Amino acid sequence: MTGGIGSGKSAAADEFAALGATVVDTDAIAHELTGKGGAAVAGIERIFGKDFIAEGSLNRKHMRDRVFADPAAKRSLERLLHPMIRDESARRIAAATGPYVVHVVPLLIESPDYRGRVDRVLVVDCPEEAQVERVRARSGLSEDEVRRIMRSQVSRAERLAAADDVIDNGGSRDALRRQVAALHQKYLQFARP
Repeated sequence: MTGGIGSGKSAAADEFAALGATVVDTDAIAHELTGKGGAAVAGIERIFGKDFIAEGSLNRKHMRDRVFADPAAKRSLERLLHPMIRDESARRIAAATGPYVVHVVPLLIESPDYRGRVDRVLVVDCPEEAQVERVRARSGLSEDEVRRIMRSQVSRAERLAAADDVIDNGGSRDALRRQVAALHQKYLQFARP
């Protein structure tokens, strides 16, 4: 499952989990790796310096500002984190107990190696204005900052073109829940031997 920032991937993942699917979320893994005591913290400090660590975890705002201003820094961070995220994802997928796995990868379309690891691509989609408002409400980022992040991701059209399935998350939570329930039935059929 993928989608742009603020599209509602986490809400959709929560609905799949409530129905019994195993959810493996690469964003959650990244937060664990970069949080207090996380396996990536020492590497971040080694590569970027102490200014990028606050209270034992990644200073996200400082790093976000750096990687958006410096493509080489972004590549360095990705070289450190991506293999760790892939390895932990693979471990969690192998240990899955649900009838199928929803592998949440925000940059799935941008990362061809992930595309090869999934059977179907589910895109959570919503109007761009909704994305901006959701991100601003949860993170306090300015509209310009949110749009800069959106521009760094593949376009909505590219994401939709790569989709096998689409959830329209421009409406209510009940509408999201109904779409997830329908896809759950479909995925159960695919998962049966």
